[in-house]
Amino acid sequence: MAIHFNHTILSAHDSKASAKFLAEMLNLPAPKQWGPFQMVVTENGANLDYMETGGEITPQHYAFLVSEAEFDEIFGRIRDRKLSYWADPARRQPGEINHHDGGRGVYFEDLNGHFLEIITRPYGSGDGIHKSRLAVK
Repeated sequence: MAIHFNHTILSAHDSKASAKFLAEMLNLPAPKQWGPFQMVVTENGANLDYMETGGEITPQHYAFLVSEAEFDEIFGRIRDRKLSYWADPARRQPGEINHHDGGRGVYFEDLNGHFLEIITRPYGSGDGIHKSRLAVK
């Protein structure tokens, strides 16, 4: 049997708002409730299940492989919402996108501080180029 990633649980202070934010940003179907979770389902069937917590949240990182057109749309929503974004996970390149492996990538935060990333090429799939350039503001 092939092994497939099925789901992960993300802590949230407001699971409905958090799941709605992710679904809207990535243009995914509206979240569905299942038990205590607000589930966002990706095109490949993996679930991101938001679970409400009243405690402190340890931010996690979630990366999404998108097409060039989807990148443009999502990046447009990031800019429309005036969200901070970075070319790198260390947040040393604010207001920039990267061009690793000949694609494009950018990092931004969700409502709980989880670090979201969209990339157009899987890391290690291109010519190994690791450079950033200033994104148009």
